[in-house]
Parts: sequence; structure tokens; C-alpha cells
Amino acid sequence: MLRSSVPPRAGWSLLAAALLAGCTTVGPDFKNPAPPKVAAYTAGALPAATASAPGTLGGAQHFAGSATVSEQWWTAFGSPRLDDLIQQALANSPSLQAAQATLRQARETYRAQAGSTLYPTVNAKLGASRNEVNSAQLGQSGNTQRIYNLYNAGIGVNYNLDLFGGNRRALEALAAQADYQSYQLAGARLTLAANVVTTAFAQAQLGAQIQATEAIAKAQADELGITRKRLELGAASKVEVLSLQTQYEQTLASLPPLRNKLQQADHLLAALLGEAPGQARIPHFELSDFRLPADLPMVVPSELVRQRPDVQASTALLHAATAQYGVAVSNLYPQINLSATLGTQALTTGALFGPGSMVWNLAGALAQPLFNAGLRAGASAAEANLQAAGANYRATVLQALRNVADALRQLDNDAQTLQAQTAADDAAQQSLQLVQQQYSLGAASYLQLLTAQQQAQSARIQLLAAQAARLSDTAALYQAMGGGVLGPAPAKGKATVS
Repeated sequence: MLRSSVPPRAGWSLLAAALLAGCTTVGPDFKNPAPPKVAAYTAGALPAATASAPGTLGGAQHFAGSATVSEQWWTAFGSPRLDDLIQQALANSPSLQAAQATLRQARETYRAQAGSTLYPTVNAKLGASRNEVNSAQLGQSGNTQRIYNLYNAGIGVNYNLDLFGGNRRALEALAAQADYQSYQLAGARLTLAANVVTTAFAQAQLGAQIQATEAIAKAQADELGITRKRLELGAASKVEVLSLQTQYEQTLASLPPLRNKLQQADHLLAALLGEAPGQARIPHFELSDFRLPADLPMVVPSELVRQRPDVQASTALLHAATAQYGVAVSNLYPQINLSATLGTQALTTGALFGPGSMVWNLAGALAQPLFNAGLRAGASAAEANLQAAGANYRATVLQALRNVADALRQLDNDAQTLQAQTAADDAAQQSLQLVQQQYSLGAASYLQLLTAQQQAQSARIQLLAAQAARLSDTAALYQAMGGGVLGPAPAKGKATVS
């Protein structure tokens, strides 16, 4: 080992001074993007409330401006069984478990990199060697060979004096990646809850549609049987029988696809709950199990970006790209590495820690790139990546605004549809009641009664679809609004790792 002419205590003082020396950080500091400068989600003004219709799922819905979204927004639908399903899904979903593990990996990666770059590395060394030297090699006369043992023990310290902030920028990028995974997990939770909710609505709608279709098929079968008897008596034609039979068979043919969709909804719910379809106990919902929230949240667009996990995740990627650009820029500047070693060296183990055996050194190295065309290209590539991340962020914000606009318009339009379908169902039911009264008095035929029953069931199927659409639209608005406040955004220029 080399001996320095600087006293040990003075050497360590110089090293400490170097570590504490002020360092600069090159590259741009990250700043959270400005919120969108729009006051409304849609081009035309929304009504203060949607259209209303009689029934538990037909009430008017009011848009509550600047309201926040509850983190457990699904409880607004008033179904304890639905609440239990979502809690089970959040606890057992493999996709969530994978997202949680990915987040832990990102955080531990940050900590691992921070431990090796923010602080000096200290290594203990213990070694022994057997050596042979020739006196002629040392300029002495003769050709005497000498064999000896050399033992050494020491502690080595190495530190990269991050003078221009390359290491700090790299850590900032890793912290931003951890933030990204955190928001990805929040987005996965929101998507999972929304999928459970909408699948439960679909299951309830399909079950009701199957019941109504089966009732229509029964009425058609009765009508077909009567017409066949009339044909035998010469009071009906073969064309009438074939026409009714075609209608009846078409109704029967529509049942298997509905049952298939219902079974697929059950299978999807089982998968969302983290269970195999053959083992899961899936409850069967009815539309009457749910209530329609009367007050809907509508945060202003400037706050939407703080509530949407996808927008926050895109912000984190923009932060990471900014820091990575700083790393590429720092590579163009000098790199300073410091090292120090303190130890002992002796020819025998007994003298290894004895007087006069101490050796030490203190070294510093500066490397300045003089010609490396790849470094400039790397900085240009990092800058292009930063520009792409900025464009992707703007695209994500536009998509978020579009999602909210679509959900608001769907709520308004589907409320009007439900209003009309409710009126149609009410008219069909009144018509059925009149025909039933006429039939009881002998003023209407049984065929007329069956026809009125089919019309009433068809109107009821359309009404069920409109009711389910309003429930699904409401869930879509909660999801578009971000499904609950995520908390304060990371500080400017910094990423958070908890």
C-alpha cells in the first residue's frame, strides 16, 4: 500500500470537507404541470338535475359542484351485499396483490440505490499472501531468492462526490417510479371496484330479462296452441300458425345467449373476487337491491387531475423523465471519486496489529469526458423522452376530461330514455289491464289478451335495460371522477417514497 505524506488526521479532515462541499444539480427541476384551464366538461351547459321518472331507479339526480368523491363510493348504491363483494375483491384479487408487490419492489429498489449512492461504501479487508522475490530484481548482487508471507487487514472507504447531481437525479427518477407504481395500485383498486359494481348491475339486468323473456315465450306458446286448435276447426290459416311458431322459436332462441351472458357475469365476478368460477358462491342481485344516488359529485376540472390515478401516474412518469434527463446531462460533466484506506500490514500474524504496522492512503480521481459522442446523443434521447412524457401527460388529461364528459352526457340522456321507457311500460300495463277486463267480460279474445301480455313484457324488458343503464352510468361517473381523493401531490422537484 502507498504511504501518503499527509498526516492521517488531516487526511480524514480533507475527506470530510469534500463530502460536505456544496454540490450543484444539473438538469431541469421538476414542477407539477399546471391544471387544465377549463371551467366545464361539456360544450353545452348541463341541467341542474337529470330527468326523473316514477320508481326507485327513476329519481332525478343532482350534480353537486365542487364535491369530493368518497373513497368507498360504491356504498352510495345502498347494497350491503355489494359492499361485501367489493371488500372481498379488494382483499383477495391477484391483480391487486401483483400491483402491491410491484410497488414494494419499486420502493426497495429506491432504497437499495439510495444506500449505495448517498453514503460512502465501507468494506473490511483481510488477506494473506505468500511471495518470492529475487535479489537481482532489487538491484542487489547475486541471485538470492527469498520467500516470505505478507498479512494485511484494513478498512476501505469509497465515495462518489456527486458534484453535479447525477446520482441524486437517478434517485429522484427511482422515487418517481415508486410514485408511479403507487398510483397504478390506486388505479387498479378503482378499476376492480368499478368492475364488480357494473358486473353486479349486469347480472341483475340479465336475470330480470330472462324472466321477462320466459314469460313472453310462455304467452307465445299458449297463443300458438290456440291457433293450432283454430286451424283444426278451420277458423285459422296455416300461415298464421307458421308465423306464430316462427315468433315463438325466435323468442326461445334469444334465451340461451341471455343465459350465457348471465353465466359469464357470474364467472367474471368469481375471478374479480379471486376465486375459481366452480367454487365461488356468487350472490344473485336484483335491480331492486340497489338505489340510485340522488346527489352526484362533480369536482372542477382543475381538481380532477389530483383525483384521477391515471393522471397522477402520468405525472409521476413525467417526473421520472425529467430526472432521467438530468442524469444524462450530468454525464457530460466531470466525475469525482474519493477513496481512503486504513489498515495494518506485517510479515507475521503476531505483528499484524503491532506498533509500526499501520498503513493508510487517501486518493481522489477526477474524470472529465473529452470526446464521447454517445454522451451528447444520450442527452438528446433523454430530452426526447421528456418531451414524449409531456405529450403523454397532456393526452391522459384530455382522456380524463373526455371520460367525465361522456359520463355526464350519458347520465342526462339515459335519464330521458328511462323517463320515456317508464311511460311506455306504464301504457303497456294499462293496455294489458284493459284487455284483461274486456276478456273477463267476453269483449276480447284470448289471443288479444296474449298479445297484450307480450307487449307488456317487451316494454318491461326495455325498462329494465334503461334502469340498469342509469346505475352503470352513475358508477362510470364515480370512476371518471377518480373514485376518491388520493391525497396531496408530491412536492415540486421531489418524489415521495414511503
